[in-house]
Amino acid sequence: MGFPTTTVGGLEVSRMIMGTNNIMGGSHRTKARDMHIKSFNNEAGAVCEIVETYLSYGVDTIIGGMSNSKFAMDGVRMAQEKTGKKVKIVELSVFDVSNTAEARAEAKAHIKKCADSGVDICLPLHMVVEKLVNKGEERIDRIEDYMYMIRECGMIPGLSAHMPEVILYADANGYDVETYIQIYNAAGFLMQVEVEYINKVIWNAKKPVLTIKPMAAGHLNPFVGMNFVWNTIREQDMVAVGCMTPGEVHEVVEYSLAALERRPPDLEGRLYQQSKK
Repeated sequence: MGFPTTTVGGLEVSRMIMGTNNIMGGSHRTKARDMHIKSFNNEAGAVCEIVETYLSYGVDTIIGGMSNSKFAMDGVRMAQEKTGKKVKIVELSVFDVSNTAEARAEAKAHIKKCADSGVDICLPLHMVVEKLVNKGEERIDRIEDYMYMIRECGMIPGLSAHMPEVILYADANGYDVETYIQIYNAAGFLMQVEVEYINKVIWNAKKPVLTIKPMAAGHLNPFVGMNFVWNTIREQDMVAVGCMTPGEVHEVVEYSLAALERRPPDLEGRLYQQSKK
């Protein structure tokens, strides 16, 4: 099976992107929830099984802080070896953006490490990018330096954003950016402005947008979350979806394909629903 694809900087990627919060332990709920995720997914075998399931549907791209996670990278490599399929890696990169020679040297070394790890698309994480946002001048100070470092290392550059201004300023100033991340979900979870406004930002963006948190970290069920995002973004845009188990992968893929194909999902109901039959 082949999930619909799009192109980012000349690289073909699946429109569904494997999220990693439910692998790494970033629940956006509680510490206990984080530790629960880590207790069974912080090892290569579990990652391999989840990635292998995504790959069976043609979902071939993963996003996260991959280069600093040995177990996650090992799991991806295991899945590649078992399936013979390449996994494209989108790195959420964290480095010091202080305006000093030492910080720039460290950033360059970190970016090179990402490239050496097999990263295809490198996006400085939102907390890195947003330190450089200059709202008064409507620009992102010195961001071009880091985009050049990413290009120089053979990766495709992009920007992670929670602030919608990141997308607006990147486009307005013509920065060398091939994609951007934007939070987008029906609940408005973690979004800094109204859902309607972010929808306009996405539709006016010059490059493909990678939307994240479609199910609002579990505040929305997959039927609601998937139907909303797939039906309100463009054909070139992407959705990052993180799953805790292979079973969840099967479900979110089916909900997504059903939304894209304008049909009801072919899935069994929850246990209490089944008991009412």
